[in-house]
Amino acid sequence: MDAIWLTGAEWLAVLRIGLGLWWLESWRHKEKKSWFEGSGIAWAADVAAKHRWNAVRSGFTTIVEPRPRVMAYVVVYAELALGLGLVLGFLTPIALAAGLLLNLIYLVLMIHDWAEQGQNGMMALISAVGLGGMAWQTWSVDSVLGWF
Repeated sequence: MDAIWLTGAEWLAVLRIGLGLWWLESWRHKEKKSWFEGSGIAWAADVAAKHRWNAVRSGFTTIVEPRPRVMAYVVVYAELALGLGLVLGFLTPIALAAGLLLNLIYLVLMIHDWAEQGQNGMMALISAVGLGGMAWQTWSVDSVLGWF
């Protein structure tokens, strides 16, 4: 693979680090106190209740709604863990796969919001490229430790 300025593996590392920074920004801008008090999950519950797909409504009602506090912590700290894992390149394939899954869940939940679709679609695409291109080969803890 020919590339300008950096190698292909280094460009994939840039993409991985940029995605990690995106996740960290998603974590940073959340008002944690109100999220942990239920505002984030309440907002998502309102979106899910109006969703046109019954599977989304029933899935949210079954999995998330009974445990709003736990799910708020899961969402907030998953975004932090994904960001740190991707920026540092630590357990990178796991972070990329988990990020892809989380973005697809967000994408399906927010199917009617074009802004959310764009963000989550792009983040999912970057995760898929990172997985396929093995973005942990350069500038990562994983490469230093010889993992993956």
